[in-house]
Amino acid sequence: MFGGLFGRRGSGGGGRGGARGGALAGFAVPATAGVLSCRVLDPVHEPLRQAEFALTDTAGRKVLGGETDPYGTLLATVPAGEYRIAVTSDGYTPHHATAVVDQGVHADLGDVLLQVAPQPPLPEPGDWEIDPTHSQIGFTARHIGLARIHGRFNSFAGAVRIAERMEDSAMHVVIDAASIDTGVQMRDDHLRSGDFLDIGVHPTIEFFSERFTHRGGTRWSVTGALSLHGVSRTVALDTQYLGLGSGLEGETRGACRATTELHREDFTLTWQTLLARGIAAVGSSIAIDLDIQIMRKAGGPGRAGGVRG
Repeated sequence: MFGGLFGRRGSGGGGRGGARGGALAGFAVPATAGVLSCRVLDPVHEPLRQAEFALTDTAGRKVLGGETDPYGTLLATVPAGEYRIAVTSDGYTPHHATAVVDQGVHADLGDVLLQVAPQPPLPEPGDWEIDPTHSQIGFTARHIGLARIHGRFNSFAGAVRIAERMEDSAMHVVIDAASIDTGVQMRDDHLRSGDFLDIGVHPTIEFFSERFTHRGGTRWSVTGALSLHGVSRTVALDTQYLGLGSGLEGETRGACRATTELHREDFTLTWQTLLARGIAAVGSSIAIDLDIQIMRKAGGPGRAGGVRG
């Protein structure tokens, strides 16, 4: 797998493999460490890039985490010891294994084959609405180049029309800009003012999408127009669909998480104050995090959704 660098080492039970001496020649490894490697493949033996891995010790403490490279390879130098390794990739069943790494040894786990995981059922076609009491629209901004300020919008409403093909679905969300809440009254008043949201002129923030794109597994991209501060820009929400469940009254609910990043200047939110040494008081990038639950629109069918698509 690593050719002239390591040579090919056998992978045996418990993850032992490799040899001492010249196996790690040309590769700087601390005296108390060894090298752990594997290659992550899909069911047709193609490499899985950006598969996530986590390495924990026997006490359950995380030692290392990251993603496989473009060839599906994981290669890490770690202290000698016994480890548990978890490999995950969206749309695939997680893989767990044990590996023992000896000093100066290359422990090669060989090829790790991930199997396709069952997909959660999609919502039934029809009109759904966002449940604001079980949903959150939050944001994070950088403050004075150091700390992060977290906030949310407390008042919003949204409708989702689920089509026969999920890709043909649409959604519309309206946010009350005055409901911005960072936990500090003075700061919230400033954010509502003409320096930022200017709620007297632009009382709402709206997002409309007719483009749902399946990215594989439970990942979707929801692309649409975000209207903020009188400016409309195309925004893509990186969305993880979490499946269907039943509420306390037996109603069917769907859930998802979504993230995106906005740049204030794109929406003419250009107010800024520079501190000493030219540090900006407010960062230009705003991270958006959404936790959304939807349920059937009042008066619509209440039956549970089945597997579609």
